[in-house]
This record gives sequence, structure tokens and C-alpha cells, in this order.
Amino acid sequence: MSTPQRVIYGPSAIATPANAITVLRICFAPVLVALLISSPSSIVPFWLWSGLAISDSADGYIARRQGVTRSGAFLDPLADKILVFAAFGALFVMHRIDGLPIVIMGLREIAVSIYRTQVLAAGKSLPARIPGKLKMLVQILVIGFALIPAIGQHDHTLINIGAWIAVTLALVSAVQYFFDSKSIKA
Repeated sequence: MSTPQRVIYGPSAIATPANAITVLRICFAPVLVALLISSPSSIVPFWLWSGLAISDSADGYIARRQGVTRSGAFLDPLADKILVFAAFGALFVMHRIDGLPIVIMGLREIAVSIYRTQVLAAGKSLPARIPGKLKMLVQILVIGFALIPAIGQHDHTLINIGAWIAVTLALVSAVQYFFDSKSIKA
């Protein structure tokens, strides 16, 4: 049985609990990077990453329950990108992941973000599709595994295979965004 929705905030609201969580997630990106680089053998960055991943689900749940906003539709994917690429960047610097999959995923994110901004500016919605959600899940898992010192410091093959799976899902979801006209709703 689903939880009944209590819409409190309209689409133009900015100061919402869901947006506050999203902004906090963005603020924790430099903390994650600093912890990871200053303590590469610590498990603390893994636990922080796990909390940030859970908070992504929490802000989505709250937004759906209290009212989805245009600002949240913009901020939540932005927070995801900032966190994912901050973590990937630190992991690359630490030689825990190869650069090419990060570059490909980054270029995909830029292209989809530009497209999504144009669609939102036209007053339409571009909802996340299954391949995009799977891409995000795989990115979260890859980063999580890379942040576990026993895995991230010693099993680059596992991390890079996961990164290439995320690349594949990223490209599939980008193609779907650009060519599936059914995904755009007025």
C-alpha cells in the first residue's frame, strides 16, 4: 500500500525540506574529497558516501510526498553530478579508477544537462528513465566499492569494470533522452 501524498509545496517553491537536503548534499562534496585525499586508508569516506547516497533517496521521497518543485528538479540532478564527479575526480587522482570512463560520463552529463535545461525552459518535463537510474545506481556502487580501502586500493579491475558498465548505461540513457519523444511530457 502506498503512502498518501500530502502536497505542501507548489511547483515554484524554493525553500523546501527536500531542497535543503539537496543543498546539504552539495555542501558535503568538498568534505568527501578532503576526507578521501587526506585519509586514503580510512573507511570514513565510505560511510560519508553511503550517507549521501541514502540522503538522495530521502530528498526524493520527501519531494514526492510534499510536492515536486522546479527548483528541486534542477538541484537534485545537479547535486548527483557534483557528488559523483567530485568522488570520481578524487579517486582518479588517487589512481583507483581510470580517467577515460570518467571523461565519457562527464561529457554525457554535460550534453544531457544542456538538453534537460532547454526542455525545462520550454516548460516541459524530462523524467529520469530506467537506464539513467541504473547508471546512477552503478556509479554509486562503483564509488562505494572504490572507497572501501581493501577494495579500492587493490582491485582496480573490479572498479574499472563497474565504471565501464556505468558508461554503457550512461550512453544508453543519453540516446533514450535524445531520441525517445515519449519521455518528454508537456
